[in-house]
Amino acid sequence: VQLQASGGGLVQAGGSLRLSCAASGPTFSTYIVGWFRQGPGKDRELVAFINRSGDSIYYADSVKGRFTISRDNAQKTVYLQMNSLKPEDTAVYYCAADRTSLGRPGYWGQGTQVTVSS
Repeated sequence: VQLQASGGGLVQAGGSLRLSCAASGPTFSTYIVGWFRQGPGKDRELVAFINRSGDSIYYADSVKGRFTISRDNAQKTVYLQMNSLKPEDTAVYYCAADRTSLGRPGYWGQGTQVTVSS
């Protein structure tokens, strides 16, 4: 599967952005998909992931209540709705996919920059 991330940009604190991860290939619905981010001088972290059918979701504590992950298997796209953005959300965001686990995802999209100004 190939992944294409988009939707990043510059936003003021408190604002919103929606990231999209569009996939190619006929078997998208068989992949677990997640969003990772890497901020300046920070390690990469898992932000959220969603299972194949979309009925099991994980969020990092730092984004719970503010971010929402969803997927549309017919459109082969996973979304990350980010609300109430904070400067500490500034990072390059990557989508990733794997058939079994996101511990070491087999597929990565290119990053999309999210910058939140104070």
